[in-house]
Amino acid sequence: MQKTFVGSRLRELREERAMSQIELARLLGISPSYLNQIERNSRPLTVPVLLRITEAFGVDAGFFAAPDVTRLIAEVREVLSDATIGLGAAGLRVSDTEVTQLAEQLPQAAHALIMLHRRYRQAGERLAALTGERDPHPSGSAPSARSAAVPMPDEEVRDFFYQRQNYVDDLDVAAEQLAGELGLAQGHLHAVLTERLAMHGVRVHVREPQAAPTGAAGGDAGRDLGRDELYRFDPQTGVLTLSRHLHPGQRAFRMALQLGLTEFDDLITRLTDEGMPSGPPARALTRIGLANYFAAALLLPYQQFRATAEQFRYDVERLSGHFGMGFETICHRLSTLQRPHARGVPFSFIRVDRAGNMSKRQSATGFHFSRAGGTCPLWNVYEALASPGRIHTQIARMPDGRSYFWIARTVSSGYGRFGRPGKTFAIGLGCELRHASRLVYSTGLDLDDPAAAVPIGIGCKVCERADCAQRAFPPIGRALALDERRGTFAPYPVAPTS
Repeated sequence: MQKTFVGSRLRELREERAMSQIELARLLGISPSYLNQIERNSRPLTVPVLLRITEAFGVDAGFFAAPDVTRLIAEVREVLSDATIGLGAAGLRVSDTEVTQLAEQLPQAAHALIMLHRRYRQAGERLAALTGERDPHPSGSAPSARSAAVPMPDEEVRDFFYQRQNYVDDLDVAAEQLAGELGLAQGHLHAVLTERLAMHGVRVHVREPQAAPTGAAGGDAGRDLGRDELYRFDPQTGVLTLSRHLHPGQRAFRMALQLGLTEFDDLITRLTDEGMPSGPPARALTRIGLANYFAAALLLPYQQFRATAEQFRYDVERLSGHFGMGFETICHRLSTLQRPHARGVPFSFIRVDRAGNMSKRQSATGFHFSRAGGTCPLWNVYEALASPGRIHTQIARMPDGRSYFWIARTVSSGYGRFGRPGKTFAIGLGCELRHASRLVYSTGLDLDDPAAAVPIGIGCKVCERADCAQRAFPPIGRALALDERRGTFAPYPVAPTS
């Protein structure tokens, strides 16, 4: 346990119980001065005192474990490397040591700095939208808030789940309780969900998508789906129409999603409000994201799914066959198993397309996804796109020395008819290397061999690796050692720091 964080955690526990130092000292059988020293981090928390605290307050000893600040350090470093802030122009540079101290000793201040930076970027985007100014700075001039990359509504939703480490306890517990009440079982999902939806006046119809525009009058035409529609709910008629092109698991998922929006609307609304979305688009996307979360939690109840995942050693394809859900759905659900006192492997989840666009990213680990630098081409998630349908494994080492174990595989879907382009993504699922032995995919690999790790980064613009031959952009805030008489294998050679 790290001494630095014990004092603040103990003080937090005492203040939550509205106790004075004298009252807590009396309860623990220690002197008030000793307790004061513990809270000021000038004395360590001994094992006997720790045991008394856990007994008195009913908390787990892990309450005092030092939080993983790896991701927080990376986020602060990225904020401070934003050229639009102008630290470099002012001759200021915050050292890695100072960044680490901020994240470890003042985590709330670090989070406040990150939040202020996001608000700054959002303000710049809104100003640019109001003025119609796309590139307000001539070539060679310094960028400002107007030209900063800012979160769009979909990024706000990603941040919503990212900040919660991809676990929403209230929604997860509610879904698990409902799953127990309904007695959901494979082979009966459609019937049980149809009956439950009927209790709320929702009827389910399965239709073949039509090439003609929807909405024609008469009969069931108003409930027909357009050529590109997978499902649609009409609140006026209470009809949920599902496409025949959806697999049984996908139909069950859409029904579970609608059940969440119908039966737990108040809970989803409250959780959405807590996220403080910036406008209607972000609000709508947050609600959809929470409804999707609920659907997965209902069809893959936490305790049952976690126990099966452990039994199968997190074999995604085996879990997919067992629960009748797709590869991506299983991977996404695995990344949410972070319930206190019943955690699964803490995974990071990513979905990218052939162009490198990251359409989904969630993390329950210290892994940080960069906003400014894209993703690393050495990541095996891109290798998967070259070999569709096959699972690829990779031991990856980040610039901070941390190593991760990644699996990646493609998923594809189409319209169910000839001549219409479908969509293909690469799904990546990763965890810290120390958890890799729990995964079936690590069988036969030497996890302790440093040479087996591929050095990757969080994005070229913010990556610290000066010798990377795959670098696409020079690193932000670093001087380049450019010489027309000299060439190097790695592009953008970086000048040594003084």
